[in-house]
Amino acid sequence: MSGSKNLPHVIIIGAGFGGLRAALSLKNAPVRVTVVDRNNYHLFQPLLYQVATAGISPEEIAYPMRAVLRSQKNAAFRLAEVLDVNLQEKRLHTDHGDLNYDYLILAAGGETNTFGIQSVAQNGFGLKSISDATAIRTQLLKMFELAVNETDPEKRRALLTFVVVGGGPTGVECAGAISELIRLVLSKDYPTFDLREARIILLEATQRLLPALSDDLATFTLGALKNKKVDVRLGAAVEGFDGENVHLKGGEQIASHTLIWAAGVRAAGLLQHIDIPKGSLGRALVQPTLQAKDHPEIFVIGDAALVENGAVSPYPMVAPVAMQQAVYAARNIVHLLKNETPEPFVYRDLGSMATIGRNQAVAMLNGVGFQGFPAWVIWLLVHIMQLIGFRNRLVVLINWAWDYFFYDRAVRLIQQSCDDR
Repeated sequence: MSGSKNLPHVIIIGAGFGGLRAALSLKNAPVRVTVVDRNNYHLFQPLLYQVATAGISPEEIAYPMRAVLRSQKNAAFRLAEVLDVNLQEKRLHTDHGDLNYDYLILAAGGETNTFGIQSVAQNGFGLKSISDATAIRTQLLKMFELAVNETDPEKRRALLTFVVVGGGPTGVECAGAISELIRLVLSKDYPTFDLREARIILLEATQRLLPALSDDLATFTLGALKNKKVDVRLGAAVEGFDGENVHLKGGEQIASHTLIWAAGVRAAGLLQHIDIPKGSLGRALVQPTLQAKDHPEIFVIGDAALVENGAVSPYPMVAPVAMQQAVYAARNIVHLLKNETPEPFVYRDLGSMATIGRNQAVAMLNGVGFQGFPAWVIWLLVHIMQLIGFRNRLVVLINWAWDYFFYDRAVRLIQQSCDDR
């Protein structure tokens, strides 16, 4: 980029699905691009639950950003955490110095939303990062090690009770994967221990699972989870978790040391430090062209954006929305450079899917529903192809095949934190 200093500078905050796609979409634009993120890798978040349940290693779903952008001559990566944005001076303040921009794409993503339940935030486990996933994996495996030596039946039952909150794709996938980890893998690791005491409880505050899918697919998912010995409780809202008991609205308590929160997402906290209008869940209110009000040089995409499109409900906080918006944001920057009118964003809903476990998944693609084995094959192919890097695709595929044929998980490691030593 040494010869491009005079080109307009586009800074992209975030190396997630939206940020990465925006950078790649600007490959042939007459601009210089800088991607800024506090992590030096792009993370394939849809498979974090498999890291959490010992199926794959973190490095198999993460890819270094510098390697991704290596062949893109007009792009660079900066490892830094953005602290705030000076809109008047068009400058980013980071923990490693300031950066000036001509155009800004905010693709900061989202974070776990516990809806103000502080005890859940303090004692529960989110699932938005590699550290979250490895912490869950350690917790799951540690509970079994503690249970083996516990002689009190009630205490042992609490150790072996795992609560997942949220009936969306992440919650469903996580609950199903924990069930299979216990029944198919850990049962062989602990041959003299009766693992029938283990319980997986999936709590959903509404009256159905997977709201983005049809009623038939939601009903199929409910039956499949029950067949996997997952205790699914609909209409069960959590109001607290003290690390030993999950407190439900209505007064019921569930003795458990493990609560995995997959019930909500909000815009990344960085948005609170940027002086642009906000809507629900801390998302930035943007025009149909994805531009911030009064700041046409700023585009907001993905989980961070709340598009004023006149729709009954906002666009879902999922990767396909972020990636499609990234393409529009990049295209509209080029329009501005040519003094052309930016295009309003139009979302094409390609569908939604969730895996329930071995040979079972549900999917709605272009209005057509799939369930069982066909949906599972579709899910496998889609996720393999979306991983970055041939090596990652190959290693994940080998791990899945090994698990499928030999009923084994590759990464059953308990990693102690510094505080535990």
